[in-house]
Amino acid sequence: MFPGQLYKTESGRLFHAGAIAIILVGLPARGKTAISRSLYRYLRWLGVQSKVFSVGNYRRQIIGVELTNDFFSPANKATADMRLKIANACLDDMVQWFSQGGQVGILDGSNTTAERRQELVERFKACNVQPMFIETICDNPAIVDANIRSVKVSSPDYVGWDRTDAVNDFKRRIANHEPFYTTISDLSLSFVKVINAGERIMVNNAQGFLQSKIVYYLTNLHISPRTIYFARNGVSLNEYSYKADAPLAPGGHRYAENLKNFLLTLRENTATSSPTSSSTPETQRPLTVWTSSRKRSFQTAAHFLDHEEIIVRQRSVLAERNPGVCDQMTPEEIEEQYPDEILRAKADPYRHRFPRAESYYDLANRLEMVILELEREKNDVLIVAHESVLRCLYGYLNGLPESEIPSLEIPEGVLLELTPTAYTTEERRHRIPDSVASVNWQQQTANLMCLAGNVPASPMYMGQYMPEGGKQIRHEGSTTFSSSTSSPSSTPGLSIAPSPITSERHRQLKNEFGQGPALAV
Repeated sequence: MFPGQLYKTESGRLFHAGAIAIILVGLPARGKTAISRSLYRYLRWLGVQSKVFSVGNYRRQIIGVELTNDFFSPANKATADMRLKIANACLDDMVQWFSQGGQVGILDGSNTTAERRQELVERFKACNVQPMFIETICDNPAIVDANIRSVKVSSPDYVGWDRTDAVNDFKRRIANHEPFYTTISDLSLSFVKVINAGERIMVNNAQGFLQSKIVYYLTNLHISPRTIYFARNGVSLNEYSYKADAPLAPGGHRYAENLKNFLLTLRENTATSSPTSSSTPETQRPLTVWTSSRKRSFQTAAHFLDHEEIIVRQRSVLAERNPGVCDQMTPEEIEEQYPDEILRAKADPYRHRFPRAESYYDLANRLEMVILELEREKNDVLIVAHESVLRCLYGYLNGLPESEIPSLEIPEGVLLELTPTAYTTEERRHRIPDSVASVNWQQQTANLMCLAGNVPASPMYMGQYMPEGGKQIRHEGSTTFSSSTSSPSSTPGLSIAPSPITSERHRQLKNEFGQGPALAV
């Protein structure tokens, strides 16, 4: 059911991996929520039955968000029973989920005392689930402050709050926890310590296939803010042949130049207008451009080579899906010559492959190394690639099931701006305006290929270069996008937060907890 799934079993579990409870540990604003959501997204991508159980989510759904920071203080005896009941309700549901076939459950909470952690170990081992702790430690005040300002003030707890008041309130919440926090020191436990948002990683007693996968993923993970851009490559001189690997057409070069100019202007305007604590323009993160070694993709990205501060990198794994025997065939020709294959493709568009071709499943597995590098990258990244590649990467960033990936629309002439956060992936789509004046495209191509150290277009294509306006890129006319950087259109972020408590479970917990004095704190 998931994009990069290794294999399927009737139970949904990877038979050789066992059940694992990932338990987050650490003070507030140390990146626990971001790590839990990112890890959940990656495990789903691998096809592992996973779920996040957030204690904060249970607390918000049971008693709401109108609470002072004193409610969370371990020193507050008046709210201790309520806090424990909420945490145990979340834990009970997690244990129940394991009994129904879940494989990796992620418990997102503070769990800052050794006594609480020992209780969790005993509870999980009693139901044959291996506990594994991930402790987030940060002694760099700048990282903590940045996390509070960029993540916590936008959390559900602070909807409608003044930004400054929210920051100060959350800092008091941290101060209430600090005297009671003890780091993990029991070497018999399985744990990973993530220090200063990934600057250092300490691993103890991690064993087995899934735990090794988790540790490797955490070594690539960070919580620094960054933006990921997606853009399709320009139109080539032979759009229907994979084997020909044709270079860009003049319209493709025009599109590439427009893409470069628009993106650089967008980034400049965004950095100038972004709110910061000091009311000064935000320092712009460097931009790295990733593309494949296919000519039309690389030549589109090569337009950024005239900016020395921008790095353009080729990744052969970013190449489009190989169509196999369907190369250079129209949909009508494919349906006529391979009617049986068409039926199989309609039944399972994600996993079906035509003879000597790749499926989306094959492509997703090929892209795993890119996904890990994308998690590790701290620069902003523009990925220029074919639609099939962008569909898979978009599906990963938004935690989409495999069934949705083959039909995702990544329109031509549109720049996707994706911003991963702790709670969601925010998205904006921008129509790339056609603002470039007349250019000598043959000279432009020669200049770019000289910069790139690549061979020019082969003689069979040089005669096909048309004057400006002779060939234009196709546009999707049915969707409305922004036409300027000042008023981009926005689409709602796609959340990969834990599933909410079911209505029946919500009513059960409300009745169990009652309406005692603690609810009014």
